[in-house]
Amino acid sequence: MTVFLIFCWKLPRVAGETQLDGWVLLCIPPVHCVWACVRSCPTSCVCTQERSCAILCDRAGFTQIPKEFPCEAYSINLDKNSIKFLAERAFGTLPSLRSLSLSHNNISFITPGAFKGLASLTELKMAHNEYIQYLHTRTFISLKRLVRLDLADCNLFNIPDRIFIELPALQELFCFQNNFKRIPGAIRGMENLTHVYLEKNKIEAVAYNSLLGLTQLKYLNLQDNRINVIHDRAFQYCQKLEYLYLNDNVLSDLPDNCFDGLRRLNMLNLGGNLLRNVSNTWFQDQLELEVLYLDRNRISHIEEGAFENLISLVSLHLNSNNLTTLPFSVFQPVYFLGRLYLFRNPWECDCRIEWLKEWMENYRLVRDIPCASPSSVAGLDLTDVSFERTPEGFCLDPEELNATTYNPFATAEPQSTTENKFNSLISKFLLQKGLSEEVGNTTEAFVNTTLLDGLTNEGFGKTFWVNGVLALLKASEKHRDRGFSLY
Repeated sequence: MTVFLIFCWKLPRVAGETQLDGWVLLCIPPVHCVWACVRSCPTSCVCTQERSCAILCDRAGFTQIPKEFPCEAYSINLDKNSIKFLAERAFGTLPSLRSLSLSHNNISFITPGAFKGLASLTELKMAHNEYIQYLHTRTFISLKRLVRLDLADCNLFNIPDRIFIELPALQELFCFQNNFKRIPGAIRGMENLTHVYLEKNKIEAVAYNSLLGLTQLKYLNLQDNRINVIHDRAFQYCQKLEYLYLNDNVLSDLPDNCFDGLRRLNMLNLGGNLLRNVSNTWFQDQLELEVLYLDRNRISHIEEGAFENLISLVSLHLNSNNLTTLPFSVFQPVYFLGRLYLFRNPWECDCRIEWLKEWMENYRLVRDIPCASPSSVAGLDLTDVSFERTPEGFCLDPEELNATTYNPFATAEPQSTTENKFNSLISKFLLQKGLSEEVGNTTEAFVNTTLLDGLTNEGFGKTFWVNGVLALLKASEKHRDRGFSLY
């Protein structure tokens, strides 16, 4: 379809002549628009007209804003120049401009009203201007249609609380990699904000009113900060939140009702913190949560029922923690999981996680669970561990299996305990030394003899050997009294 520009004006009446009132229509084909965009193109820039007039001035070596732009300009790219200063009305009047990019420059000061005359601007990019440390309250005055603002990596320490007061249409705010120590108060009450990026700052807390009035917020990124505390119900105003990143902070605990009200949450990242426990009060309202990251913490305990309300969960990351065991009750009901990540934990592969091996084999939801203990299976993957059973059907830990096995080279009398083995060895040793006194079967009887005195003159090595045997016997006796073997 061909588009024409139509200009209309009324014919003037000439005095003394009879003339009908009328209108003159002038149709200009689009080739003239192309010509107008290119004709007014600033030096060192490239201007193109595909769907709209695009002005490409990136890497042009500018130290200041060009004096003129085509009035038909739809987008202007001034990235990667050496621009240092923006004066008032720095771009003149460009009624058609929608997108302006000033990223990767040396801008250090922006005069209030610098963007006046850009009434249709919807996107403003000013990222990676490391000399911007301060913004005036009226920096963005007149940008009532601005939807997307990028101030990432600008070395900002704070921004005025009322700086966005005249940006009623703002939806996406990029302020990551600055120096904020708190969530900027300027975002409070921004009812149309849907996406806020505040990662890689120095934020220390999420206060109860930090997110006040953000009723349309869907995406909040606070990862890689210094957050050590989240206040009670800090997210209560964000009931449409779908993605929340709190990973790589220094959180050691969370309030019981921290995420209450976040019923639309789809992804929650708590990885890379200092959490030691997973409470069964944290995830009460997250019925739509599909992905949960708890990796790279110090978690050693998960309370029963912690995940029972996560009926939509398909991916759970518990890798790189301090988990040694995992009761089956933690994952009841089991129908909600699609993938479970448990690697890099010091797993104790005993009968308590036999269910997990069966789960791995039957559902293929888990893999890579290397055992740290018992020593007989250390280094093996849980899938390679065999769990034997007693005649009564009870599971036997790998450690217990080793303690009750028979020695194929033993005599007819089976040596069933470590204590008997050591006592037999010591008795033979003493007989060789010519001692007629019979060694008793208990540690107490052995300690009461004068054996050590007799062996002292025979050399330090023999004394050391006997002392080692004594220590092992004591350990064996102690473990036997507790009901399990030294091995």
